[in-house]
Amino acid sequence: MSSKLQNIESIAPVAGDGAEKKVTDSVQAEYEEGKRFLENNNPGQAAVALHNALVGFEKRDDESGVANACNQLGLVCLVKKEYDLALEHFQKTFAICDKSNDRMSLIAVSKNIIRAYRGLEQYDKAVSQALEVLDWYQDNRDPQGAVSTLELLAEIYIDSGNNNGAADAYRTAASIHKNFKHNNIAAGLIEKAERLEKEG
Repeated sequence: MSSKLQNIESIAPVAGDGAEKKVTDSVQAEYEEGKRFLENNNPGQAAVALHNALVGFEKRDDESGVANACNQLGLVCLVKKEYDLALEHFQKTFAICDKSNDRMSLIAVSKNIIRAYRGLEQYDKAVSQALEVLDWYQDNRDPQGAVSTLELLAEIYIDSGNNNGAADAYRTAASIHKNFKHNNIAAGLIEKAERLEKEG
């Protein structure tokens, strides 16, 4: 029994979408590789892979891919403490998500924008962005999201030296917990608020 194998050089891609799909897959593979590098705390290699993916997504006008790559590049920049660049990437992602009216992605990106503003010590902008996120959660009647945002807001106020603002945020979060009979959690938040008020 003899079998003849075709020479590898003589194999051509299937006509039609096959060649284009291969390019698409290589861009997506680069993106996934960048994410893995970031997860494994290798921001340098993550930046290279994600930048290459971004260029690939831009070449084929894949807005979703551009948004995802920019978001991941922003996360890389946060790790590297390059807050200005992180903010640029997140704002590009935000614009794309806003254009497609993707509210859940807008919330997630907004939280990353807040991290960049905090890194830049632009606390007034961080507060403004956090209040916007809080409004979204309240519009959607999402008490868990509202409470986590209020706690984040309190941390921003503490960073900026505004203990009274932080205390107010903790008290508001406590009142939401009380509405759901989470009395122990509410008491802990009120205790934090009182401690901050004493510190002035």
